[in-house]
Amino acid sequence: MIGGFGNAGMPAALIDALIEQGARELTIVNNNAGNGDHGLAALLKAKRVRKIICSFPRQTDSHVFDGLYRAGEIELELTPQGNLAERIRAAGAGIAGFFTPTGYGTLLAEGRETRVINGRGYVLETPIHADYALIKAHRGDRWGNLVYRKAARNFGPIMASAAKCTIAQVAGIAALGELDPENIVTPGIFVQRVVLEGAQA
Repeated sequence: MIGGFGNAGMPAALIDALIEQGARELTIVNNNAGNGDHGLAALLKAKRVRKIICSFPRQTDSHVFDGLYRAGEIELELTPQGNLAERIRAAGAGIAGFFTPTGYGTLLAEGRETRVINGRGYVLETPIHADYALIKAHRGDRWGNLVYRKAARNFGPIMASAAKCTIAQVAGIAALGELDPENIVTPGIFVQRVVLEGAQA
């Protein structure tokens, strides 16, 4: 899982490190399919991604994804944005599945269990678990407690809860006890690594 809503909250430094690390044949969960040539688009351009699960794959600057998809070099699982967020949240909460009206009666419901409940059609959605979540936060402490800045919060908190290992890129490291507990959005129990932006390995 890679956090971000376009460039807001995208952990660019962690994506660059993933490219350098060399992992390939990845399944990526993200809101979109990359912008321009940097961040997630750079990971796609390096041909490290086999499949992407997202809600918004095409926009004016998604030319890397477009080219790969048209060439049959990447698989797409399209999921409406609310369903995507809830599938991730369900994984973190230990929910086995849920029924949603979004997508009922469309191509997105093909091959999925459907039910009519109180006269309305619903589609069964299953949780999305991840081995790793790469997210970005504004500040964190060495225990992994995280606070976010405005819209950069987006998918980070739910992705952190749905992954076996969460790595958080932060703009600043706080001393233990410095973060106001009322402002901590992601508690350290969900975070295994904290990386300071611009830090050298």
